[in-house]
This record gives sequence, C-alpha cells and structure tokens, in this order.
Amino acid sequence: MARECDFLVIGAGIAGTSCAHWLAPGRSVIVLEMEDRPGYHTTGRSVAVYTEAYGPRVIRALAISGGDFFRRPPSSFTEIPLARPHGFLFIAREDQKPALHSALAAVQPLSPEIHEVGVEEALSMVPVIRPDYLAAAILDPNTMALDVDAIHQGYMRGLRRAGAEIVTGAPAESFERRGGKWHVRTPAGEFAAPVVINAAGAWADVVAERVGARAIGLQPKRRTVIAFPLPEGVDGRSWPVCVDTEEEFYFKVDAGVVLGSPADETPVPPQDAQPEELDIAITVDRIERATTMKVTRIIRRWAGLRSFVSDGVPVLGYDPDVEGFFWCAGQGGYGIETSNGMGRSSAALAVGDTLPEDVRALGVTEADLHPARLRR
Repeated sequence: MARECDFLVIGAGIAGTSCAHWLAPGRSVIVLEMEDRPGYHTTGRSVAVYTEAYGPRVIRALAISGGDFFRRPPSSFTEIPLARPHGFLFIAREDQKPALHSALAAVQPLSPEIHEVGVEEALSMVPVIRPDYLAAAILDPNTMALDVDAIHQGYMRGLRRAGAEIVTGAPAESFERRGGKWHVRTPAGEFAAPVVINAAGAWADVVAERVGARAIGLQPKRRTVIAFPLPEGVDGRSWPVCVDTEEEFYFKVDAGVVLGSPADETPVPPQDAQPEELDIAITVDRIERATTMKVTRIIRRWAGLRSFVSDGVPVLGYDPDVEGFFWCAGQGGYGIETSNGMGRSSAALAVGDTLPEDVRALGVTEADLHPARLRR
C-alpha cells in the first residue's frame, strides 16, 4: 500500500526543505531524499553569504525579501544566530573598471546602500590585496555570512514540527499518474500524492524525464573551493568577502582559514562533484596574483554543483503540460540566501495562491519564475 499525502517533495536540500517548511502547516507533506542524509550535495557544500549585489534582478529581489528573516529569525526556528555581518567587496583591475561600474548601476535601484569605495579604503579593509592590482572597488555593507547548517536544520525542524516527514534513502525511481495522484516508487516504499514538487537540485531534469515532462534545460555546473591558512600574524576576521568583478575568483575568511575559489562554472552531468587539480591550481594562481597571500598548504578541498537554466532565474510553478507536477529548481548558486523568499513563494504557488506580497512589491511576478517562460 502506498503512503499517501497532499504533497510529495523530491529532494531534501535547501530548496525542498524550505518549500516544505512553509507548505506543511495544515497539509500533509512527505519529503523524499535519495541520499542517506539531507543536504549531502550542494546544500552541504555551500560557502554561503547573503548579498544584495549578486545575481540577476529576480535573485536579488528574492534575497532581499528574506533579509530580515536571517537577521532576526523567529525563536522557534533557531536558538543560534543565522547570520553575522561580513561585507562584500567587488574588486577590479584597470581593465575591469567598466564592468564594475556597470554592475554598480544594475544593483543600486534595489540596494542604494551599495556604493563605490576608494582604492585606499579598499586596501585598508583587506590589506593583502596588491596595490598595483587594484584599480576600483564597490562595497555591499549589508552582506552577511550565513550559517548554512543552522538554516537547513531550522527548515527541517519546522517542517517536522508541522507534521511533515523526511524519508532518506528514497530515490524516486518511477512515477505513475492514476486516480488523480502520482504514485512514486522508491527503495523505501511507494508513496502517493496529487502533487509532486520537483526540488531535486541538479537532478531536477532527471526527475522530469521520469515523470514524462519536458526538461527545462537545467545545467549543473561544478564549483571548486579550497581552504588554506592565513598568513602568519594576520587576522582576517574583519575582512569582507572579496570577489573579482568578473568572477574570476573570490576569497573569504571563515573560522580562521581562507576559503578560495576560481568561481568556476564547469558544465557537468548531475553527480557527486569532486575538485580537479587544474581548478585548484587556477585558484592558487589567481589569488596569489591579486594578493600577497601565498598558498603554501591546502587544508581542505571540495566541489559542489550550482544548477542554472538559460536565464539564470529560478523555476517555480506548475508544469504547463503535466498535471500535478510542480517545479522548484534552478536556484544556481543562490539557494541559501534566497531560501526564505523562494520557500515562501514556492509554497504559496503550490497551493494556488499568488506570490507573497513582499516578493511582489520588489517587482517579481509569477511569469518571471514560471517554467513556461523557458519553452517559448
């Protein structure tokens, strides 16, 4: 006998758990996770920050809509802070100044506090940047470092408190629509619900194929991160995140070590992503050219997947051709910082409501997010 519920959510990463968190009150929800623990892939490998200066307009609006939640979360959600002030500094060489100023013009309408800072001020914030490298910089003073695990755990506690359940070791192997319900077979048993929510991350198009829906063109892209020691005698705790304005690299200090990345976006199939030596070497080279830091020892290395559709905007909404099949995919590298806005939005759309008022007030429409936009 199939276990029945109102909504079956495929995937217990940040997309699936944030959606289920707001969907579960008053409805029966089961989240199916293919791995033995939630968040094994992208969510658990995220180096997350909250910034209003990064990504397409819709992404920035979704992030802004959740900013106060991360700053002042409900006491029922967490007993520890979810965020701490960090700062976000975009740096540019002389040849990159036009790109930097173009980016500033794009983000200021939604976030007027983001502003250009002088070279001397930027160097005082991050003294390891080479003076002969830096020509211009802009600062997002509202950026926060996010505690990914605390946020993910908060969503899971909330959905369970509302009566929802997460079933691990339950990859959705087959789907059949009958009697107005989806019947989903997994190694953990069969489940049935009128609505399936596809929050499978890099595997979202794979799930769609099994359902019989058209793919949305989701492309997983590998990103590499290394951790290495701070220079001896240097305390970088006050440094903002430093990002090359054309995303050639970034670095930030976290828990006493430097996390660095070439900001790579290597297209790969859905997989358990692992770092490659070439990407690690590129990371070291770019950071050492831009700063006085020397990467003499790598403490840890890893890779994760960031999954995008063609316009870089998330996909939220019912499939126009397949009954009871709801998309919650394409978060790219912004899944943690947008999880409040996206979780609330996906839950609202799944039950037939409009987008939350605060999201609509920032200029986001259902059409911006709907999967039909990708099939024109």
